[in-house]
Amino acid sequence: MNTTAWGALVAGLVVLSLGADLLVRGAAKLAVRFGISRLVVGLTIVAYGTSAPEFSVSVGAALKGSGEIAIGNVVGSNIVNILIALGLSALIAPVGVHLQVIRQELPVLLGVSVLFAVTALDGTLSAFDGALLFALIIGYTIFLIRQSRNAGKDAEAEFAEEIPKSHWDDPLPVQIALIVGGLALLVWGSDLTVSGAVAIAKSLGISEMVVGLTVVAVGTSLPEIATSLMAVYKGERDMAVGNVIGSNVFNLLAVGGASALAAIPLGGITVPVSVTTTDLWVMLGATLLLLPVVLSGYSVNRQEGALLVALYIAYLTYLVLDALHHPALAAFRTFALGFALPLLVAGVLLRYLTHITRDTPPS
Repeated sequence: MNTTAWGALVAGLVVLSLGADLLVRGAAKLAVRFGISRLVVGLTIVAYGTSAPEFSVSVGAALKGSGEIAIGNVVGSNIVNILIALGLSALIAPVGVHLQVIRQELPVLLGVSVLFAVTALDGTLSAFDGALLFALIIGYTIFLIRQSRNAGKDAEAEFAEEIPKSHWDDPLPVQIALIVGGLALLVWGSDLTVSGAVAIAKSLGISEMVVGLTVVAVGTSLPEIATSLMAVYKGERDMAVGNVIGSNVFNLLAVGGASALAAIPLGGITVPVSVTTTDLWVMLGATLLLLPVVLSGYSVNRQEGALLVALYIAYLTYLVLDALHHPALAAFRTFALGFALPLLVAGVLLRYLTHITRDTPPS
């Protein structure tokens, strides 16, 4: 085992987490200082801040020519956010869903996921693809800011809970130092993480894509997982779904777009065949699964949370078997596609149909 590589990876993830926390704290306090509403801060700086590790790792990987880690981190993080972050949150307590999430955020995520898949299915994330994706996140952010102007006091109070309440960071020089320090740690952490991931892939004889989809994706998703679990623990259960959806939209548009733009000198990011034939479809399937799960009772209950976690375990099992070229892979694939998947689809649809006629949408 390459202990140096694993040490670099773990250290990188820790530094990334610390850097994201400092950046969000400093930027949120600075924004409020200059009169930006807490709601806007919550919708943008705080929400996007949890995806700062994905952004720095993927862009850093793209700049270094490790496109597989970049694309694997984007796709893998979205899978982790839905199946693990949301699944574990629901296991703790049923997670409620705002009507706005059902009417706006979830359709946006579905549309963005399909668009990202379309841009990647030709085997390359080109400069045009990157520009399109990044332009959309800018437009979506502007839309959220404008929409927030019409938000009520309840929404303002909800997002006010996300702004740090401490006072030691009230002075302007401290806030600037936090932002600069956070950015520096993100750059350093991404370098450690990418270097460690590449070394691990080489030492184990597996592709960088597998490492990006698993270890790196889970590691960079830790802020989202922690945020969702903490929201449920504090009783803010409806924030868990919003956190996951907002982060996934940012991953696809901002992280995916910026990574493709960063790789322009290298001709864009080459998307491996395994991603276009398997992983993208797993990401789309997990995203589509949110629709019937959320609409069947307008919440994610413990049983559905257990299902989401079980699906990730099954997906992880497939990745390991495939990476090892294990003889059990063929039987596992046959069982999953021929029996488990049809049974899952039938069960989810049945549950949705039994609830849709009797449940009342939340306000």
